[in-house]
Amino acid sequence: MTDDLDDLRKAMKAATPAPDASAKANNIALAQKNFADLQGSGAVARPKSNRIWTGVKAMFSTMTTRGGLVASTALIAIGFVALNPQLLEFGAQPEAVTLPASVDPEPLEMAAEDRFTGAVVLEEAAPAGTLAAPQATSKRLQRTAESYDWPETRIYPQPAPRPSIVLPDADALTPGPVIEGDTEAFPEAAATPLKITAEEPVSTFSIDVDTTSYAVVRNSLMNGQLPPREAVRVEEMVNYFPYAYPAPVGDAPFQPTVTAAETPWNPGTQLVHIGLQGAEVTERPPLNLVFLIDTSGSMQAANKLPLLKQSFRLMLSQLRPEDEVSIVTYAGSAGQVLEPTPAGERSVILAALDRLEAGGGTAGQAGLQQAYDVAKGMSAEGEVSRVILATDGDFNVGLSDPDALKDFIADKRDSGTYLSVLGFGRGNLDDATMQALAQNGNGQAAYIDTLSEAQKVLVDQLTGALFPIVDDVKVQVEFNPARIAEYRLIGYETRALRREDFNNDRVDAGEIGAGHTVTAIYEVTPVGSDAVLSDPLRYGDAVAGDPEAEIGFLKLRYKAPGEDESALIETVLPEVSELGSEAQFAVAIAGFAQLLRDESAVLDWDYADAIALANGAKGDDPFGYRAEAVSLMRLAQSLSE
Repeated sequence: MTDDLDDLRKAMKAATPAPDASAKANNIALAQKNFADLQGSGAVARPKSNRIWTGVKAMFSTMTTRGGLVASTALIAIGFVALNPQLLEFGAQPEAVTLPASVDPEPLEMAAEDRFTGAVVLEEAAPAGTLAAPQATSKRLQRTAESYDWPETRIYPQPAPRPSIVLPDADALTPGPVIEGDTEAFPEAAATPLKITAEEPVSTFSIDVDTTSYAVVRNSLMNGQLPPREAVRVEEMVNYFPYAYPAPVGDAPFQPTVTAAETPWNPGTQLVHIGLQGAEVTERPPLNLVFLIDTSGSMQAANKLPLLKQSFRLMLSQLRPEDEVSIVTYAGSAGQVLEPTPAGERSVILAALDRLEAGGGTAGQAGLQQAYDVAKGMSAEGEVSRVILATDGDFNVGLSDPDALKDFIADKRDSGTYLSVLGFGRGNLDDATMQALAQNGNGQAAYIDTLSEAQKVLVDQLTGALFPIVDDVKVQVEFNPARIAEYRLIGYETRALRREDFNNDRVDAGEIGAGHTVTAIYEVTPVGSDAVLSDPLRYGDAVAGDPEAEIGFLKLRYKAPGEDESALIETVLPEVSELGSEAQFAVAIAGFAQLLRDESAVLDWDYADAIALANGAKGDDPFGYRAEAVSLMRLAQSLSE
């Protein structure tokens, strides 16, 4: 009886035609002639391994069971097709590879080899800047059938040539952003040093209502890591929160409230807490907004341009029909993508936003220039014009140095157009540039990492962010050396002013928006306290402490919007008492920020103390901002351990 395996062997042998020596010789000769004509080389192709086919024949010769044959045949068939996808489309040719003129094709010869037919594709160097069609420059050497133990060479039809695509010269292309690792940049400013009152009794600074630092800190902690030390600015952490300070009376634009109490983190010292409450606005003038949107390649991430679009959608719902919106973008070059449009035409504005896509370099200077020009054309008597720059801060075309940008914005500031800066994304966040722009553009800087933060900045606090009630607000405190031996301003390192700047109305300072609150905190050391760190001067005049003398004197300067001359507010610093819950929460945040900065000035205090103080002073927290701060303190405590 004939075994089924014997029948299978006979069938396979019968299916294989006998070699035709004449046809074989003719095909080899033709292939060599074609190759020689095209390249001038008669090199013989390298032999192709026939191990797969030899192994298959050996398997059939030794296999004894039907089950083994069926299983092995199925595995061989699957593997053979997987290794040779050309079987699925018989006659298909591999794509030729175009090599730059500077690359030697010889080492890449096998990479361009057809694994099934044995044809080797050799590409001539194409002209620089050209993507050539494979058949336009390729030379093919057909392998002989001997490599596969086949009776003849199979020659497949060549695909039709495709037209070449000519690329522009590389120098004419605008380079996109190159981000290598973490390129974030924060202002470099050391903590404000301890001052000896007898030597330097006066402290002067500009107020700051920016909130960028708190949002960056939160973003870092929520991603499981402590923030960079330089990213923590104490005043921006403290001023992130609204406070219920006493409101101004009558026509006063804002009201100062000053209190003093014992320092929770440093026995023997005291805190002087200064709170400013801006007046609310019941009727606001028409608003002209120019959205200056960074659409460079670095804005492609989901937490950048896509989040930016969603954020501005929220903001549009808060605008009135008499307000106007225009959109300017910059990426390689600036362009206006939306003419001034009434805010009531919401669908038109949203359509323009939705069309924005990221790509190209970051021509920040050109974008700023055009945005200011557009805002100037939109402004009218009694209206407020503001450019809102939305960016990751990555300026790489035009002005990119913070000092140069500072000078540029200072020149534009006098036009009466305010500049606010919204930061998006991490990794290449240029906080230093954003700070330079906002501080010199009479505006506010904020960082938006979530849609909830966009709700806070652009909806809940929109009026305060966009409508200033006073400009160029400066603070000056003179401490009495008879009562205060040492002092230090907590935070405001990037807002320090010279003593003479206080009375110079040409020196720029920060703004207070409608309903805004501003907080500043000094730590002072009374004369005679064990906490005094400095020794008295050997040849200095001894100052006898007078318990009835004033601790110090506070002076505030500000300008009404559009005015050139400042007004003055003065008040005596109070004696030590108890801080209210609003001031206590501000102190808790100030201590939290100093712990994040790992400052040596914070003694005998830790995250648990900050959490306890903040929890006890949360007060009315309708939006949960303060509860969130406590959660961040707990995260920082865990991460620090």
